[in-house]
Amino acid sequence: MKITVPTGYYRHFDADFSLDVPGEGYGGWRKEALELDLSHTALVVLHAWDFGSRSQFPGWHRTVEYIPRAEAICRNELPRLLGSVREAGMTVFHVVEPIGDYYQAYPGYRRAVRLAGENASEPERIPEDESLLSLQAFRSANVFPGAHNADDIRAGFARLDIPDAVKPQGDEGVAATSEQLFALCREQGITHLIYAGFAVNACILMNPGGMVDMRRHGLLCSVVGEAVTAVENKETARNEGAKALSLWSIALFFGFVYQLEDMVAALSPTRYRDEGQS
Repeated sequence: MKITVPTGYYRHFDADFSLDVPGEGYGGWRKEALELDLSHTALVVLHAWDFGSRSQFPGWHRTVEYIPRAEAICRNELPRLLGSVREAGMTVFHVVEPIGDYYQAYPGYRRAVRLAGENASEPERIPEDESLLSLQAFRSANVFPGAHNADDIRAGFARLDIPDAVKPQGDEGVAATSEQLFALCREQGITHLIYAGFAVNACILMNPGGMVDMRRHGLLCSVVGEAVTAVENKETARNEGAKALSLWSIALFFGFVYQLEDMVAALSPTRYRDEGQS
């Protein structure tokens, strides 16, 4: 099945050297109605976690300030997106954090393991020396997460789970590694991954199953802007500047940026019209 979706892209040319800042001559954000072949496209929900409450794990919440935004997306945007995707018969994959066994009973995970094999290849690591360990200890204490927060984070990860609103359904593929996600893509002929989840400038880019690894496998990697949030810092948190820059980076280096309403309307046009008129 093929549909047409308004598709966000960034025109990163031409610099205008008559301007004080030549880069301000770039075309900037544009939108074009482009074809999306649902038989070769999958929605990937990556690291949608149940974080627990702030009273349960205050240290985790102190270091991951985006948790309230992520929880709101899991309550509001992701169920609408997943509902439309599933209704249209588009493939859904889930990428999990391989800690504990909360994901291992899903039939889609057992399929991913069967397709990719039991043992994922791990990159060879340089032996740690005293200097490296010392610098890593400094970063842990002074950059992230801070020694006083570490126990809460460990406790939070020990009971990690997927929120009920976004849990895998049926035999939807569940991957804990890049090899498993690629095996699922290869099995179903998927060439385009559209990501949702957390965080767009961290795990969605760099973790197993993220855009960097999947681009190396030749897949186009896009995102639904309202279905992600970013790791923000002191200077960007108020206006979510890190998210804005991340969406530009994805549009430039990986794929496209879709808007939630455009996706829902394109995937479920009749239902969308009926809801809008009610």
